Amino acid sequence: MPSDIPVRIVAWSDARAAAGAIREAVFVAEQGVPAEIELDEWDERSEHALACEDGGRVVGTGRLLPDGHIGRMAVLRERRGRGVGAAVLAALIDRARERGMRRVVLNAQSRAVPFYARFGFAVSGDEFIEAGIPHVEMARKL
Repeated sequence: MPSDIPVRIVAWSDARAAAGAIREAVFVAEQGVPAEIELDEWDERSEHALACEDGGRVVGTGRLLPDGHIGRMAVLRERRGRGVGAAVLAALIDRARERGMRRVVLNAQSRAVPFYARFGFAVSGDEFIEAGIPHVEMARKL
């Protein structure tokens, strides 16, 4: 699913300000995730995708953990439905492939399963609650 939305893959040191602000807005303010669990020890060890609109404003983010887990996918509310999430996910999948990973896994919010399914992810576990939100594990071979 090609996109004309530019996405950069960067270290946490370069992503922290923009990605942290987006995750705060989406997960903490909108979805009620406790702020103290939103940022974690995996941020420093992960690669982060930053989707930028014209002018360089970061409007979406996600991360790839060293073990092939994709997570913390978030797009600013006013930019949803415009391909930003698709661009971020595609960039993270491409990065996993570049790193020689054979499989990627993510914990999808249950309501987002159709989005991830469009990218070839399949549900691989039962529904569970994470940060008070229903999720399912999904996986995709590369």
